[in-house]
Formats: sequence, C-alpha cells, structure tokens
Amino acid sequence: MTIKFKNWNCYIDFNKYASNGNNAIVLTDIVTHELITVATINLPGIRLKDDEVIIKNYSENEGILKTLVDAKIISEPINMVQHGFVTSPICKLLINKDDN
Repeated sequence: MTIKFKNWNCYIDFNKYASNGNNAIVLTDIVTHELITVATINLPGIRLKDDEVIIKNYSENEGILKTLVDAKIISEPINMVQHGFVTSPICKLLINKDDN
C-alpha cells in the first residue's frame, strides 16, 4: 500500500511495538527506501485494542492524521490521550494490516 505524505510517496508498513504489542504505522520513501516517519506513538502504560493506534500528529508529523484518514487507513479520532504538553488522537485501523 502506498500514500503521499507531504512531498513523499511512501510505502505504509504495519508493525508492532515490542514493549507492549501496540500497532505502529511506518512510512518509507518508495524510491529511496528511507524512513520518512513513524505515524504512531507508543505510550507506556497504555494498552490499545488490536485495531487501534495513537497518531503522532504534531511536529514533523503535522498533517499525518488527515492524510491517513483521507486514505481510509484509519478512522477519525475515537478518543484522545494526553501526554506531556500534547494531546494525541486514538483511531481505529480501517484496513487489515495482514493484507498489506
């Protein structure tokens, strides 16, 4: 699966965080195979459902939420989580990551 984020055309990879098994979404440049961004964050002590992700939609990732929602990869936010000075959206994965 591919997506355009900012100026990059990217592959989307679905992984798991080793510490707790939460889902991770990673974007890699199609041409250079360089890491563009990790679209998700993993927060200690927060265990998500198997079909949920926390999206990092700030700093260098600003706009990733809209990009992933528009591509129907994730839902609109179903909840929010506060961490530090930031609030991040929790969304449902809308595609089967095993079919990626």
